Amino acid sequence: MLNPMRISVIIPTFNRLNTLPRALDSILAQTLAAEEIIVVDDGSTDGTQSWVSKNRPQCKVLQQENAGVSSARNLGISAASGDWIALLDSDDAWQPQKLALQMAALQASPGLRICHTEEIWIRNGKRVNAMKKHAKGGGQIFQRCLPLCVISPSSVILHRTLFEEYGLFDTSLPACEDYDLWLRLCAHEEVLFIDEPLTVKYGGHEDQLSHKHWGMDRFRVTALEKLLQSTSLSEQDRQATLETLIAKTGILAQGAGKRGHHERAEHYLQLQKKYQGRLIIS
Repeated sequence: MLNPMRISVIIPTFNRLNTLPRALDSILAQTLAAEEIIVVDDGSTDGTQSWVSKNRPQCKVLQQENAGVSSARNLGISAASGDWIALLDSDDAWQPQKLALQMAALQASPGLRICHTEEIWIRNGKRVNAMKKHAKGGGQIFQRCLPLCVISPSSVILHRTLFEEYGLFDTSLPACEDYDLWLRLCAHEEVLFIDEPLTVKYGGHEDQLSHKHWGMDRFRVTALEKLLQSTSLSEQDRQATLETLIAKTGILAQGAGKRGHHERAEHYLQLQKKYQGRLIIS
């Protein structure tokens, strides 16, 4: 028997009434029920609030003016009463045993406070295989997190004390806000991974953040700079962070130069030079 541990599920949404029911129904179908389900309506104009209230009354709806996914998640997390916070994007879904298997694994690993799962990827209605660079894993995965995000928000469950210790999602980042948070956490926390595809991620639609913003690495550069300024890293992790930052600024400078954005290219070249000076050459 699982010990009673209160789980709050947070679903941020903006004009996704076409996919939100699928996400909510996958939560309601869990073999281990969540204590509460909080939908954060980030300024939708498609009738999200009234639809949820009428058709899924067991779900709580919070509303705010459109402020982005980070702000919406933060509002839900702040309002949640559960000890454990599970995140689900409104275009994704869970397999029925997702929460039960995660909580069982966490109980079997006392002291661990973050757990994610393997995923199924569906793009434009067809299942696709994830590339090697997106491979998931557990343990001390900080350096694996440096190139790009390797934990999906929809797959993760976290103890609420992590947000108290490391902060919430950074609302100043238009994208890669999850990358930023996982770096802050994984610099200090061991991650539990369930190698079963319990999270279903749907892609290919036009409102994905990766379709809205050019050069996603520019947001990762910001996150890496923040990390170096504010987090106590081991020397090995600090050097790995610097190496990643140097590589990403070089890529951004090269890309900007090819497109004739010379001021932008110079900006990233100067950043690259700055961090090259801090790198310890062995």
